[in-house]
Amino acid sequence: MQRLPDTSLTAALANGGIQHFGWGVDRHMHADTYDAINLQTRATGNWGKTPPRFPEWPRPNDKPRAAPAPTPKKRVSVADLHARISRR
Repeated sequence: MQRLPDTSLTAALANGGIQHFGWGVDRHMHADTYDAINLQTRATGNWGKTPPRFPEWPRPNDKPRAAPAPTPKKRVSVADLHARISRR
């Protein structure tokens, strides 16, 4: 995988999935810069009691979505299989 742009679909799939498509080094740096500016604004601002909470730039999710819990399968005996086939 040499000479592919970092925003390509192949690079996105290698980085963790389709949600990384279009996220190259430049986009990650812009998101980090945005978060750093918000952090500095929060740290150096003259706020009342508590500083406001600035939202972070949305990034692709590295963790896959949780799959639903598998339901326990019922054990099937040979007699049950024979009963199912013979009903037809």
